[in-house]
Amino acid sequence: MANPKAEIFELNNGTMQVLVSNLGCTITSLSVPDKDGVLSDVVLGLDSLDSYQKGLSPYFGCIVGRVANRIKDGKFRLDGVQYSLPLNNPPNSLHGGHVGYDKKVWEVVEYAKGETPSITLKYHSHDGEEGYPGDVTVTATYTLTSSTTLRLDMEGVPKDKPTIINLAQHTYWNLAGHDKANILDHSIQILANHVTPVDQNSVPTGEIMPVKGTPFDFTSEKRIGNTINEVGIGYDHNYVLDCGEEKAGLRHAAKVRDPLSSRVLNLWTNVPGVQFYTANYVNGIAGKGGVVYEKHAGLCLETQGFPNAINQPNFPSIVVKPGEKYQHSMLFEFSIE
Repeated sequence: MANPKAEIFELNNGTMQVLVSNLGCTITSLSVPDKDGVLSDVVLGLDSLDSYQKGLSPYFGCIVGRVANRIKDGKFRLDGVQYSLPLNNPPNSLHGGHVGYDKKVWEVVEYAKGETPSITLKYHSHDGEEGYPGDVTVTATYTLTSSTTLRLDMEGVPKDKPTIINLAQHTYWNLAGHDKANILDHSIQILANHVTPVDQNSVPTGEIMPVKGTPFDFTSEKRIGNTINEVGIGYDHNYVLDCGEEKAGLRHAAKVRDPLSSRVLNLWTNVPGVQFYTANYVNGIAGKGGVVYEKHAGLCLETQGFPNAINQPNFPSIVVKPGEKYQHSMLFEFSIE
């Protein structure tokens, strides 16, 4: 078929409104009510698809792949073959390379309105693309499953070669509203007793470290600003999701609360890790509606396989073989507390 063109699609159930583009499966806007019923857009983003296509977005709202996060030195071995990836985040490869899935225009497979509106997007990734082996078909479905709940289901199916797949949804949240200064007054609970410490290039060392007694401990809800200055320029770390309760095949990953609006986000997932990132590298980005985003303007909770897992035998495997299917689900539950 002809190359699809980049567009924006609305999911609206009368309570919340989500705008999704087929460019990178990007959430460009997500509006939910606050304690007074006032709708605000709580995700960072740019004013036009043109701006996203020009590469002005630091992964706002998109799905990243074929492999999210960092691969050390852009190298890995699979079935005895050595692969080299673009070093787009020197000395590492990040979020799928120079032209990852976030920069591709996906095909719209299905778009349904009504009480539980949804959109399904699909992308065919070819063998050798950005250095990765094997053809893979990826699909992503966003669904408003209830009045204030968004679900994302991602799948990856390799055709005839083993490969590595680790997709992540990279939305930057500010529950006070995307136009509010920063997220330092947000409080967060991350259902993780362990974190994977990183080297000077933000790649996990392979260690799995208890968070107890460290500034990485969010097992109880705590204000982000309290400890952010104890971890260098901010949080950008993979948490091991090992203590959340389970429901319907998903595990509770995190709870975020904004005291100003009383908005709460509870995140559930079926994958082993979540990257907690506090927008440390955002600096003077011209955002939606004339807003300029600065450091810590938002926070990301990128559920994922562990970063650089292909080079760390003690991390859960991200290898997917023909006949197998990669499946990754996220549930974003909004409420007022």
